[in-house]
Order: sequence, then C-alpha cells, then structure tokens
Amino acid sequence: MKIYIKTFGCQMNENDSEVAQYYLEQDGFEVIDNEDEADVVILNTCVVRKKAEDKFFSTIGELRKKNKKVGIMGCGAEKERENLFRRGVNFVIGTRAIPRISEAVELSLKNKKVAFFDDLLDQIDYKNILRRSSKYHAWITIIYGCNRFCTYCIVPYTRGREKSRKMSEILEEINNLTKKGIKEITFLGQNVDAYGKDLNDGTSLAKLLHETSKIDEIERIWFLTSYPTDFSLEIAYEIANSPKIGRNIHLPVQHGSNKILKKMNRRYTIEEYKELIKKIREIVPDASITSDIIVGFPDETEEDFEDTVKLVREIEFERLNLAIYSPREGTIAWKYFEDNVPRIVKTRRMAYILNLQKEINRKLNEKYLGKEVEVIVESEGKTGYFYGRDIRNKIIAFKASPDLIGKKVIVKVNKITAGPLYGEIIK
Repeated sequence: MKIYIKTFGCQMNENDSEVAQYYLEQDGFEVIDNEDEADVVILNTCVVRKKAEDKFFSTIGELRKKNKKVGIMGCGAEKERENLFRRGVNFVIGTRAIPRISEAVELSLKNKKVAFFDDLLDQIDYKNILRRSSKYHAWITIIYGCNRFCTYCIVPYTRGREKSRKMSEILEEINNLTKKGIKEITFLGQNVDAYGKDLNDGTSLAKLLHETSKIDEIERIWFLTSYPTDFSLEIAYEIANSPKIGRNIHLPVQHGSNKILKKMNRRYTIEEYKELIKKIREIVPDASITSDIIVGFPDETEEDFEDTVKLVREIEFERLNLAIYSPREGTIAWKYFEDNVPRIVKTRRMAYILNLQKEINRKLNEKYLGKEVEVIVESEGKTGYFYGRDIRNKIIAFKASPDLIGKKVIVKVNKITAGPLYGEIIK
C-alpha cells in the first residue's frame, strides 16, 4: 500500500509529517514522493490564514476526482473535524493523535470513516524517529500548543494548550540523530520560549540550549517562534556565550500601536517590546531581529498604522513577515470585531511597509559587502546557485557542488540585494 503525505504550513507540520511517516513505515506501509502513484494521500493542513485553508479544501476536491482515499492531519483536522467527511474525506487525525495514523489508514481501506482526536503526545517515540527530510538538519518540536489566545489567531484552538517534552528525551533524540549525520537542529514551538514552564522542574529553553551546545556533533542550533513576554534574557546570554546558537531571534511584534496590541490581546506594550530589543542587542550585539506584522486589523487608523511605520524604522528588523488581516472563523476577532478597514486601505498599507522593509534590508545588507562569513551549504536553487545561511540566518547564494551540501564553507560576499546576498567560496 503506497501513501503520499502533502504538507502545508509551518515547520511543526513538517516535523509532524516526519512522525506520521515513521509510524506508517513501522506498520508496513510504503511512503512515496509521487502523489499520482499513491493509493492514499494524507494532507497535513494549515488554517492560519483563509488562503491556506482554501488551498487544502481545493486539494481535497482534486484528489476525490482522482478517486484517491484522502486523510487529513494538522490544524485543518482540528478545526473542521467530522465536517470533513462531507467533503469526501476518509479519515481525520488530530494534531495530538498521530500515533494512530496507521490504524486510521487501515480502517479507511475497509471503507470505514474514522476521526481520532486523542492526546497521545506522550506516546510518540521521538528517540527512534531518525529519518528527516534533510540529511544534516532536523526539526525538533519541544513544546506543543499555545496559551496566549491572541484574538486573531486560530492556533490555540487547533493545537491545544501548552505541553512540553522532557528535556532528557529531547537530548536523547538529538544524540540519536547525530549518529545519522544530523549537524544542525531547529527547536520548534508555537511559543518556544514557554518551553518547560508547565513541567515545574526548572526546565527552560535557556537550559536546553545550554545542554545542546555541549553535544560535539551539533554545529548549529536555531529556535522558533518566540513570544515577547516569555523571552528570557537567559536565552540571550546563552546565545552570546555559544558559537553554535544562531544569532537570529524571531520575535513577532504584530503591531506598533498599543491600542491595537491590546485589541489583539498581545500582553505587552510597544515600550516594553522596544526595551526588550534594546537589552537583547546589549547582550548579543550582532543579533539579527526578525518579526511579524499584521496590517489592517479592526479599528486600525492612519495614526495606528504610522505607529507601526515608526517602529519598523526604529528597530530596523532584519526581516519582516507581513500579513493583511483577514478574519479567521472561530477566533475572538472574527466573533466580536468588525473587519472595518477597507481592502484597498489594507493593500496600500501593506505595500508601504513592504517597500520600507526593502530599503532597510538593502541598508543592512551593505554591511556584508566584502565580508567573509561561515555558511552551512543547504541546497541548490533554481538559478543554479547553491545557498546557505550564516550564523545570523542571512541567506547567501554562491557557486558550489552537491557534495558540499551540509558542510561548512567560508564565503566572501561580493554582491548585495534587498534579499539574498551573493558571494564566492574562498575556503
């Protein structure tokens, strides 16, 4: 029986797909990379934005026309649940029920429709899930769920409350992965800074970073995504003291107006956010700060928008993920707030910040011109250039060969753009 897994959305979904593949292969199924040859197609879904939700709905329709049996994982499974059967789906697996994936497939082959939403996170055999999509890098989920309940966000309803893995289990998983050649890891969590708080045993992200840095085979460590009020300065000190931990901190601010932040249920003021950035930069002078911003949130005035523009100019983020607000069914904002900023205004504001960020990116990238940086080669791009990232998560393109993938090289930057940098390998 051949199964194809199509993954939408975030890195946590990528890790969940790896877990699902492990269980399916353990139970004798063949997981393949060709959708057309598969008997069963599993969609690991994302519903953070309506566009992502519409995409997986349309994919279901396409698969049904091909007479494929279809299973749904991920946030779409949690949001829609048994309603997905009306769309012709054969089985549904909740975000915490992945260990039952094989059972769901087997029952669907007997023409039974099943939906599993058990919390089986404690049963996931991470220490033996050694196959990764990359031969040198591994995504590692360390905490599930989110307790923050931002008014625009569906994630707490689809991923549940925060639940941390034991640090000893994570370190065992990493040690096992190094035996397979893994050199680079990224710790994942909807709110990765909250790691360990629910364990009540002193575990924290800072301590996990410290212990992971001791593993000789691991050359680089990243973590995603942070929440401002949960980010501890101990994390910054660990970054400053370790040559292995990436100097990139993704710290979503979402808006520059205190009025809008309060309406979003973000639990900090813009003054507190800026003070945190100041302290991080004092501890880690070469820190690369990246962020997320939403434009056009309900009741956003021109003055509110200008507050966001001022923030972007002042902080000079290394990168911004920008999104136009759209109501997500099931959230507080969808239920109680009028989506009252016209689309044309949202689009104009989005374009303004995009152009502003391009100016900032080019300005920051100029500091790299002529600089020699250490890069781990990741893969070959469509243009024929290979690319990798330095310790600040800056993307650099260069000529290379496939045998260098996963290895460190020294690249001298000789060309800059508002996006990637270009250079040549000198060592």
